[in-house]
Amino acid sequence: MSMAISFLSDFGLDDEFVGVVHGVLGRLAPASRVIDVTHGVARGDVRAGSLALLRAVQYLPQGVVLGVVDPGVGTDRLPIAIETEFGFFVGPDNGLLSPAVAVVGGASRAVVIDNPEVRIPSRGATFDGRDVFAPAAALLASGGAKFEDLGSPIDPAVLTPQLLPLPEVSEGSVSGEAWWVDRFGNVETNVSPEDLAAAGIAEGDRVVVTVGSQSREAPWVRAYGDVDEGLPLLHVDSYGMIALAVRSGRADQFFGLGEGTAVRFVKD
Repeated sequence: MSMAISFLSDFGLDDEFVGVVHGVLGRLAPASRVIDVTHGVARGDVRAGSLALLRAVQYLPQGVVLGVVDPGVGTDRLPIAIETEFGFFVGPDNGLLSPAVAVVGGASRAVVIDNPEVRIPSRGATFDGRDVFAPAAALLASGGAKFEDLGSPIDPAVLTPQLLPLPEVSEGSVSGEAWWVDRFGNVETNVSPEDLAAAGIAEGDRVVVTVGSQSREAPWVRAYGDVDEGLPLLHVDSYGMIALAVRSGRADQFFGLGEGTAVRFVKD
């Protein structure tokens, strides 16, 4: 029985890259369903790709995750496949896969995809998504190859981690950073509701949000509709993290936030 393949990349949709990878998957695993998680990760932004995959993986069907955000393609970074209780993860060893692998229980085995028989021969070295990762993902999904057939075993403990910053909690305040700005301008942070609670901040409180030298107030509410149009708010987003929003507006512009920007929450 073929497994689903969940595909994430920074390829965008202007060129044929996504379609070509789909073509390889379709040739080698025609019975597998391919889910496009996103191809809108910013070019070469491994951390953004890893966070997108981390947010998504708990909702994906068990099977194979194919992740390609690979600014080091063609260098000595390793192409890898990882076995987990969830299924398999295929992509570059640059930290892209690590957070998602951890959240599904960690790696049981890992291999470097260095068996030439499971690669597509190419004179170039800059499209491993097509030539290395897609064939490996398809063969795993279809049962056309065993995990150990892909290449040389490697200790999962030496795989590249993705180091994600933790918030700093003190009495009355939490310091964190913006992790993600969605297309609506909503800003997810690395701060959890439990972090705010540990600082003595509760839902319903008004909170001072400080970014750089600028501070603005916003209430912690449950939904966008709990404030009037144009006003800011804090809420717990669909992934369980504290997010900033502006009803019918853009929180990234209102608060001056971008991905990686430091932000501090203080009870008003």
